[in-house]
Amino acid sequence: MASSSSWLAVFALLPVLLCLGTLPTPSDAARAFFVFGDSLVDNGNNNYLLTEARADSPPYGIDTPDHRATGRFSNGKNVPDIISEHLGAEPVLPYLSPELDGDKMLVGANFASAGVGILNDTGIQFANIIHISKQLLYFQQYQKRLSSLIGPARAARLVNGALVLITLGGNDFVNNYYLLPYSARSREFSLPDYISYILSEYRQILTKLYDLGARRVLVQGVGPIGCVPAELALHSLDGTCDRELQRAAEMYNPRLMAMLGDLNARYGGGGSPVFVGVNTQRIHNDFIDDPKAYGFETSTQACCGQGRFNGMGLCTMVSSLCADRDAYVFWDAFHPTERANRLIVQQFMSGSVDYITPMNLSTVLAVDLQKEQMRT
Repeated sequence: MASSSSWLAVFALLPVLLCLGTLPTPSDAARAFFVFGDSLVDNGNNNYLLTEARADSPPYGIDTPDHRATGRFSNGKNVPDIISEHLGAEPVLPYLSPELDGDKMLVGANFASAGVGILNDTGIQFANIIHISKQLLYFQQYQKRLSSLIGPARAARLVNGALVLITLGGNDFVNNYYLLPYSARSREFSLPDYISYILSEYRQILTKLYDLGARRVLVQGVGPIGCVPAELALHSLDGTCDRELQRAAEMYNPRLMAMLGDLNARYGGGGSPVFVGVNTQRIHNDFIDDPKAYGFETSTQACCGQGRFNGMGLCTMVSSLCADRDAYVFWDAFHPTERANRLIVQQFMSGSVDYITPMNLSTVLAVDLQKEQMRT
């Protein structure tokens, strides 16, 4: 604990520090947070790109304080925003935002881009998106900028101490393997072989994240892709989930979790896991199997859309729009409402190992805080 004389010295220096515009050190700021992945976690990077994969027009963002579309594929906040609340931090800015500079850099950055997958040929129909390989290049670029701002040693500590979220995989099925009845990838691979292939690629991505300094990485599995309104509109008569897409998710997720276990055995020394697996499908299945138990009226209809299950086409100003967003699991054809996102993050925070393994986020934060206090 600091002595009274040292506190007096700090107060004496405050006017000088303010005049110099000195940035807070990483230890003075909330824990940094970095986000990688697809539209489930994109908070506006695609606003700055010439692409159709964007959410920068109403009614997206209808339930934000200023009712403005922000680039999030939601009526309000998405999962990274809600995790930031639990970290006691402001939401991280998109990496492409011109506002990401100065002390905003210490909060972290969101590199995610709607439409991307594990594979770089996933989402090619959207043209100009930030594939995961480029997201990792941007992360390197960010670290160089951060080093210039606060010095290499502090920058390394900030990155090593950060929380990281990565969400990939769904598009590799929906917008690649199953995009067409006979896609190039489905002709090249059987489903089990395709899963082996994308997991081998994902292992390289996660290893690269580790090499770039990430030491606490939340890895979301693939959700119930056969149950989203877009797929119900195409394949379901009565709202029953598409069995083939569900089979893909059910085959993929256990193998992803096993791979994370292998990576932790390699990198997670001292019983401290680097990679924490989130069973997104299990979390969503709770809402889908019994929506009323969670206060939802429907888990099949999208709030915003058109056609069957409101799952056809894009969410636009001319779409059918529900009056009560909190009554819907899905906001649009693929993405959850803010209320659903809040329930998802509740399982991040306090879920059992059936939902998040090997430990939930509350435990991760407590363990890391204890380690930080022991160092200081």
